[in-house]
Amino acid sequence: MQIPPLAAIRKQCVADRLSIPRRQFVQCGALGGLLTLPELLRAGNIARQERSCIFIVQQGGPSHIDTWDMKPDAPLEIRGALRSIPTTVPGTQVCELLPRLAARADKYCILRTLCHTSNDHDAGMHMFLTGRSAPAADAPYLGSIASRLQPATRNFPSYVWIQELEFQGSASARYSSGGHLGPAHAPFLIGRGTENFANPAFQVSALDPPEGVSNERLLARRRLLDSVSPTTGKTTSLAIADTHENFQERAFDLVAGPAARQAFDLSRERVEVRDRYGRHPLGQNLLAARRLIEAGARLVSVNAFTGFEPNTKWPPVVNVWDMHGAPNRPEVGIFSENTYGLPWCLPRLDDAVSALLDDLDQRGLLDTTLVVLAGEFGRTPRVNAQFGRDHYCQCFSAVVAGAGIRGGAVFGRSDKNAAFPADWPVSLEDFSATLLAAMGIAPGTPLDSTDFTRRAGSGEPIRELFG
Repeated sequence: MQIPPLAAIRKQCVADRLSIPRRQFVQCGALGGLLTLPELLRAGNIARQERSCIFIVQQGGPSHIDTWDMKPDAPLEIRGALRSIPTTVPGTQVCELLPRLAARADKYCILRTLCHTSNDHDAGMHMFLTGRSAPAADAPYLGSIASRLQPATRNFPSYVWIQELEFQGSASARYSSGGHLGPAHAPFLIGRGTENFANPAFQVSALDPPEGVSNERLLARRRLLDSVSPTTGKTTSLAIADTHENFQERAFDLVAGPAARQAFDLSRERVEVRDRYGRHPLGQNLLAARRLIEAGARLVSVNAFTGFEPNTKWPPVVNVWDMHGAPNRPEVGIFSENTYGLPWCLPRLDDAVSALLDDLDQRGLLDTTLVVLAGEFGRTPRVNAQFGRDHYCQCFSAVVAGAGIRGGAVFGRSDKNAAFPADWPVSLEDFSATLLAAMGIAPGTPLDSTDFTRRAGSGEPIRELFG
């Protein structure tokens, strides 16, 4: 199903249907060695709609022309070696390596005309995750904005990132911070390097007490802090849920209590559920993301690392969607069964994302959980001499589902080679505004009560994606 032209859509805005709730801003401190947890848990009583998001980041830039925007009539050097298959939505086709997602096309929308101006990984990712074509160095990412404006209501971090991204430049520090919103809205990072939930020995060390500090010592610190607190037992001008001490109490409970550890414990899931997601990093990480959303997280970003193919002799990096190929190495080309090839990565993506959509739907969570699948850009329409495709930002695809997004839709049309939008180009600003609106956040909402120039977003939501 095609959606009406963007020119008509831009005359309207989802923001006029969203009320901007009153904002309350608080200060918070630390409990002993737990310097960041109280900040991650701040602002917990702000009124909001109960919407969440799982943002699946295909770091490296997935090929749009080999997945969601295939061109079966183009020459071989354009269309590539993979075939397209029909989906459950008449007239819509996707890659043959995505049969489970093809069977669930009624659950998601494909946007085929995203575009921006940078083919650099660091700059492109910073632009993509801030939703801005020319972002400031300290521009916050969507998760930090959600943490600020729609923080978790339960004793759980609002913004979680599963399996860190792999950068060589400044973006490494950017995505792990809260931008100008500060460390209170930085992601709660889980999994360094190749650490992930598919490893049976993996543990979330971020919830461990400081080295050498037992639970008994934590309790002693807590009692000491209570004894010297200037507001203990007193009524303050803020509601009790807003007090400095309350955030310290929540941080203590998060570390010393069992609730958070249980949320991260995949052994509590049935074997058949874990198998359905796939016993690989992306599958188990997405299962963990679903558990974290249920536990109260507002936005969980997941690096779409699909694991290492055991016979691939290649540097073990986790940005597996960066499929350039290699000189005189067809065995590591984009169409080969290798760690950095689509025949390895797409079946695992198909298993994991289809399982996530089914799981959220069956649990009644899909109506309130936005699912986003995309990378910082796409790949060149023409296959290169190294049996791969290179960075390409001028036209690429994303998949969105849940939280009121209309399933079974295709937005935008690229030209015959998937090189440029033929109509309805989607800017990063409008894409970000659409995601914010799906989460119940009006894009024009100020991020700071004293500075109305900094707002959640600067674009307009694509209104017709909702319905």
